[in-house]
Amino acid sequence: MGLKKELDVIKYKKAIDFSYNFYQSKYRKGVKIPYFTYLSSVSSLIIENNGNTDEAIAGLFHDLLEFDTNKKTTNLIKNRFGIKVLNIVKQCSNVVNSKKENLDWISSKKKFLETMNKKSQSSLLVSICDKSHSLNCVINDFNKIGKKLWKNFDHSKDHKLWYYKNLCKNFKKYLKNHKNMKDKFQRSVNELEYLTKK
Repeated sequence: MGLKKELDVIKYKKAIDFSYNFYQSKYRKGVKIPYFTYLSSVSSLIIENNGNTDEAIAGLFHDLLEFDTNKKTTNLIKNRFGIKVLNIVKQCSNVVNSKKENLDWISSKKKFLETMNKKSQSSLLVSICDKSHSLNCVINDFNKIGKKLWKNFDHSKDHKLWYYKNLCKNFKKYLKNHKNMKDKFQRSVNELEYLTKK
C-alpha cells in the first residue's frame, strides 16, 4: 500500500466544521443516530485506508449534493476545499450533472452502478468506505432491532441485497488495490445475505 499519506490537519479541521454545520440537524435511517457521526466514521475509514486529505474531506460531505443542489453550496466546496474535492463529491453523489433527478430508489442506484466504471480511483475509495460503513450499520442495526429494521427503508431487503452485491462486484472490477477493503466488503455482503433470509 505504500507509506501513509500525511493529512493536512488544518484543512481537515475546517472541513469537519463545514460538514458539522451542514448536517447537525440531520439523522440516519434505521436506529436514529446523528448523520454527522456517520460521515466522520466514513472519513476516518478513508484515512485508515491511506486516503489523502482531499479524499478524507470529500468523505465528510460526499452526499451533500443529494441534500442541497444549490450552486452556492458547490461553489463553497470548490472555493474552500478545491476542485478535486468537489469532483469527488459529485462522482459519489446520485445527483447527475448537478441536477437532482426525480428517480425512485432502484433507478438511482442502477444509475450509480452503471457509472462506476467512469469514476476516479479517489471517488471509488470514498465510495467503498461509505458503502462499507453503511452496510455495517445495517448489520449492526439488524442485530439490535431485528426484522423490523427493514420497515425503516423505502425499498425491500432483497433490493438492498441486490444493490450491495452489485457494488461489491463493481468495486472488485474497478477499484485498484485496496484488497483488504474489498475482501471485508464481500464478507459483509455475505452476512447481509444471511440476515435477509432470517
